[in-house]
Amino acid sequence: MEILFLCVVIFLFLLAIFDLSVGVSNDAVNFLNSAIGSKAASFKRVLIVASVGVFIGAAMSNGMMDIARHGIFRPEYFSFYDLICIFMAVMVTDIILLDIFNTLGMPTSTTVSMVFELLGATFVVAIIKMAGGADLGLSDLLNTEKALSVILGIFLSVAIAFFFGTVVHFISRTIFSFNYRSKLTWKIGIFGGICATAIVYFLLIKGIKDLSFMTPELKGWINSHTSLIIGGCFLIFTLLMQLLHFLKVNVLKVIVLMGTFSLAMAFAGNDLVNFIGVPLSGLASFQDYAANGGGDAHGFLMNSLNGPANTPVYFLIGAGVIMVVALATSKKAKNVTKTEIGLGSQQGGDEMFGSSRIARRLVRWTLSVLAWVRRVTPPRVRRWFNRRFNVDETIMDQGAAFDLIRGSVNLVLAGALIALGTSMKLPLSTTFVTFMVAMGTSLADRSWGRESAVFRITGVISVIGGWFITAGAAFIGAGVIVALMHFGGHWVIFALAVLTIYLLIRSNRRFKNKQETESSDALFQTIITTEDKTRTWPMLMLYIKEQQQDFLAFAENSYRDITAAFIAENSGALNKAESALAQRKNVLKNARRKETLCLRHVQHETAIEKSPWFYLSNNLCMSLLYNLRRINEVCKEHVENNFRPLPPRYTEEYELLRTRISILFNDTLEVMQSNDMQPIALLRRHCDEIKDSISAAYHRIQDHLREGDTASMTVLYVYVNILQETQEMVSSIRKYLRAFAKLRDSEFRTRPSLLSAE
Repeated sequence: MEILFLCVVIFLFLLAIFDLSVGVSNDAVNFLNSAIGSKAASFKRVLIVASVGVFIGAAMSNGMMDIARHGIFRPEYFSFYDLICIFMAVMVTDIILLDIFNTLGMPTSTTVSMVFELLGATFVVAIIKMAGGADLGLSDLLNTEKALSVILGIFLSVAIAFFFGTVVHFISRTIFSFNYRSKLTWKIGIFGGICATAIVYFLLIKGIKDLSFMTPELKGWINSHTSLIIGGCFLIFTLLMQLLHFLKVNVLKVIVLMGTFSLAMAFAGNDLVNFIGVPLSGLASFQDYAANGGGDAHGFLMNSLNGPANTPVYFLIGAGVIMVVALATSKKAKNVTKTEIGLGSQQGGDEMFGSSRIARRLVRWTLSVLAWVRRVTPPRVRRWFNRRFNVDETIMDQGAAFDLIRGSVNLVLAGALIALGTSMKLPLSTTFVTFMVAMGTSLADRSWGRESAVFRITGVISVIGGWFITAGAAFIGAGVIVALMHFGGHWVIFALAVLTIYLLIRSNRRFKNKQETESSDALFQTIITTEDKTRTWPMLMLYIKEQQQDFLAFAENSYRDITAAFIAENSGALNKAESALAQRKNVLKNARRKETLCLRHVQHETAIEKSPWFYLSNNLCMSLLYNLRRINEVCKEHVENNFRPLPPRYTEEYELLRTRISILFNDTLEVMQSNDMQPIALLRRHCDEIKDSISAAYHRIQDHLREGDTASMTVLYVYVNILQETQEMVSSIRKYLRAFAKLRDSEFRTRPSLLSAE
């Protein structure tokens, strides 16, 4: 059995390596988003600064893994086998949960996930032990205080960070305005001194309090001379920042990079236990069992875990190297960072989240409150604040989501709140604080305009909800897994190890496919970030053409698949088509929203001239989709009820019509690809001919019904419905061809008269 347990410990360390990379991807949002979002430096330089902080923090961590050893459970009451099952369940659940959240681009707390996994697994094992006759209660087996403190920290983090983020940044923006460069001459020294001092205080309190070189005497000296240290740092940094400003150094970029370093160092130094604490506890347990257990895994109690653990330095350095490599190479880190930056972006763009009822109600309520504030505020005061918050004067680097003032406040305030919470023994989460501060500052900057507020509030609610889901899923998931291991034995442990590897491989493949899909949308990002409006319209034309070509190709394939499935009575294909059409509706709506955003970046005269044809082409695409959905609906109902199939004489007639429809779609796609407007008039006449053929077929069916062909009446009504919707599709294609041509050439004419009807 010792070989099996050794394999489990080795597997725990393999999972720890992956957990380190996954955890860094998740927590990268804490220290990367402000520097990346404000373009304080290139992405590579930001990663270098963060990587140095991560490595130093990990390598100098004292490795005290008390939370994993005896923070949640009381090890003296648990056997070696109990704890191995708990540790395995925790690591498997942790890996899967974090990878799911990273793939979805949702930041979550590694501390919360680990604590609740330990709590859930321990709770189930405790229940099993109590049911087996152990004379112990839950209070003897569990340490619930830690879990309760984390729950308290969630509420405190969300409320306090959002409130102070909004208030502090409102004051900062009032002082500096969006046109901050003209107001830096003497203010930047004091602002830089405050920021740098707050960062140093954060490092002293949060970042290095548990590092290996911090002796009790040094900690005591820092605690007793905190005021002196803060005052001296403020004076020195104020003079230094003012000098750097006179030397033409961008002080705000220096502050942002300092904050990035300090948060990265604190993250690695304090949160390392979340990633390697459980495997190291498993290793310590195995070493104790191998030396003293006597082969009795179920009876050997783990009193040894009550003592402190000093992690060998090579573990810490190795963990630091893995974290740095993961930070530099992880695409998921960029994905998680993109979520927070997107929700706080100063400019309009592709909103990552949809709308929700609670968000709509919150926006409506906020608008009512703002209307009341405007009524009671004197006009002169309103005008003064509007000048300070004039977004048109925003100074940002190309491609930035917000300016350096906000980036500085994000990092400094997050660090200060975390340090303050630590000094007051409040368990504030790094993830919660940094995210909610960023949301508060974006709200203060009026980034949540009426066009984006609903989407961004939905996003914030989704992220906050994800944090609570993390706790619940971690508790339940670890509990279920540990129960399976406890009752299923080593075969279940082996099966879960295989399942974990499979899920990770599948998750990474899905994420890779998702990245390939998103990379194809690079043209959209180029359009909304370009400052040269003369280049915007040609790029938008190309973007619209690509999106609509893709849709028309989908429509042609769907039409053929649906009608073929109807003729062949294939209900499975019709169900598949129904799902594909529902998904395509969301794709169309998303594309329309993106194209509308792009249209705002086009020159005003061009936008006014082209917008009617732009909206018409979009509406016609949506109309085609509705035609396809209605055809599929009646066909699916008919086939699932096992009604009579379409008689052969109608099938032969309809096959010819289906072929003509496919040719029409393909000819339309060829015109779009070639940008040659000459064939459009011919294609529109071809549409008229197809519509006439459909009308003739429709009248023939009516004649057959009048002749008393009642046996096939049900299927003929379905066929009539297909013909009617097909005729509407052809009409939509005919109108679309004109709209497509008008978008490219306003002088395009299909008939001599300017007022000719469609």
